[in-house]
Amino acid sequence: MSGVATTAAEEIRVGERLVRVSNPDKPYFPERGLTKLDVVRYFLAVGDGILRALRDRPTMLERWPRGVFEGAKVATRADNRGDAFYQKRLPAGAPDWVRTAHITFPSGRTADEMAPSELAAVIWAVNLGTLRFHPWPVSAADVEHPDQLRIDLDPMPGVDFAQVVPVAHEVRAFLDELGLVGYPKTTGGRGLHIYLSIEPRWSFGECRRAVLALGREMQRRLPELVTTTWWREQRDRPVFVDYNQMARDHTVTSAYSIRPTPRALVSAPLDWSELDDVRPEDFDVVTMPARFAERGDPHAGLDDRPFSLEPLLELADREGLEAPPER
Repeated sequence: MSGVATTAAEEIRVGERLVRVSNPDKPYFPERGLTKLDVVRYFLAVGDGILRALRDRPTMLERWPRGVFEGAKVATRADNRGDAFYQKRLPAGAPDWVRTAHITFPSGRTADEMAPSELAAVIWAVNLGTLRFHPWPVSAADVEHPDQLRIDLDPMPGVDFAQVVPVAHEVRAFLDELGLVGYPKTTGGRGLHIYLSIEPRWSFGECRRAVLALGREMQRRLPELVTTTWWREQRDRPVFVDYNQMARDHTVTSAYSIRPTPRALVSAPLDWSELDDVRPEDFDVVTMPARFAERGDPHAGLDDRPFSLEPLLELADREGLEAPPER
């Protein structure tokens, strides 16, 4: 891949900024014929949506500066050599208009993490090879109290998206009973996320406890489908409600992020009414811009009405549930 010829950088106006895009014709998804500039244009096309998902949230970057190609590997702590890597701290050389949030990791270490306040900051990160954005469920104004509850419906290996859908519907029915409103989205893979805007009054531990209570309720209602068993080898049902995604420094892929697979699928916000009729493969870098232009962002109202966690915490109290440990 390193021998691919590239053209001169381009400058693209994004709001009041000029953002430099280096090597615009570098292949990023060669199987789809998509270049780095195509990826930039994709994020511009869904700009309101991606910024809504990230605005003022500490955000980890998942960078694929060489694009996505067969055999590409992500660097890990055990092996820091790779074609892609996660970046928690703001990259060196960032413009002074790229804002940050000061966060504390479970280890006690701290960092200044990118917290986009404008679309230009998102495009600046895309130029660095960022395909997936991983925002915390908090705002930069209060990094200790989540303002989003994220319910991760995680399918076990070999489980199809269609088996996750009925669980999502049951989650919605339960939230309705409690007077709460959730917003679903695909992960870009076989799973589903459901977001709930909450008042920033509760700790990460209390949020995990709330999701665990919801998961146990789903386990009772759908005993053949749902598990909350933490250890993977002990799970005997197709869908795991991953309450630990509400732990500090645990994040999920943002809406409109691109999954680093050859097909360039994206994480797609959905209306509940279309959940039964869609597949994750329906949403990619090529198809999403037209959908966004026609329908807008199904999550546009997500932050309009924050809800109380008390109904879920009261359920946790009745069940005698403690906050699960951070893992």
